[in-house]
Amino acid sequence: MSRNEKWKQGARSYLGLMMEGFPNLFLTTGPNGPAEGMTSDARLTELLDREAIRDCIYRYCRGIDRADEAALRSSYWPDATDQHGAYSGPVEGFFAWVAGVLKTSPRNVHLIGNILIEFLDAASAAVETYFLVLQRGPGVDGVVRQCVMAGRYCDRFEKRQDEWRVARRVVTFDWLEDHPVPVDPEHARFGARTPIGANYPHDPICEVLGRAGNKAVALERTMQSGLER
Repeated sequence: MSRNEKWKQGARSYLGLMMEGFPNLFLTTGPNGPAEGMTSDARLTELLDREAIRDCIYRYCRGIDRADEAALRSSYWPDATDQHGAYSGPVEGFFAWVAGVLKTSPRNVHLIGNILIEFLDAASAAVETYFLVLQRGPGVDGVVRQCVMAGRYCDRFEKRQDEWRVARRVVTFDWLEDHPVPVDPEHARFGARTPIGANYPHDPICEVLGRAGNKAVALERTMQSGLER
């Protein structure tokens, strides 16, 4: 039996050992090779797709927490929709709503937990992401509140031109707990614990990134720069 015949369903090896007489140029998975019915290339593509989806979720969190519009926009497709608490509709309306909220200088910290990704086909996936959010800021009545929220982003992701972004988001809330609002200003409470997190482009991560960073975010920045001229 030839190697091609033996591995027609995908490369297989026992505990990752190489075959006798086979050039030591490639790595195969073990034990028992790739997932059932998947070639090594297909499995690698799936792993890369999963990582791209996770990266998109993390970009969203940076966009909200750092008031970074380019990072936020890079996590949604332009025709996406978002059902997000008080807002429900096209994502452009969500961006406008967020921009209004960010003008009040809120403090947001988004923490991501479980991420369950289930592919519907090669270009779409159902993604359930658990989140924990620390929030402080004024409401529509002008009263400053502080709370802890937990819930899930129930998303439909789509892959277009080798890039994954949110096509539809429904934010589901599972926990809400109000906390007393601190009286002292942040610089007094943090003391020597500096620098304190700030909005784009003044947060320390912006200096670390420099001109580097995610290509999708860089593209969004370029587009925004062109619109502002």
